[in-house]
Amino acid sequence: MLTPNPARGEVMVMLAGTRRRLCLTLGALARIEAVLGLTDWSSLPERLASLSAGDLVAILAALLDGGGESPEHAARATAPEAASALAAALAACA
Repeated sequence: MLTPNPARGEVMVMLAGTRRRLCLTLGALARIEAVLGLTDWSSLPERLASLSAGDLVAILAALLDGGGESPEHAARATAPEAASALAAALAACA
């Protein structure tokens, strides 16, 4: 069983029936900024209010990659799983 490292901001979430590790690393943050067209992190809350399905998959892929998981798992998640996973990953960094 995978154990998350809370000091690193890692969380475990269920995606398509399997526990996966997510982490908002600096690399993941850079990918998320690029995908969402952000010029700085402060505009993230406003941008999250209007995510497309593609945005959500790309964000989840970046978080999976940051957690050492294959980004391809993002496309297998349901919309509720993906939204919940994003919320958990962001909360772990608060």
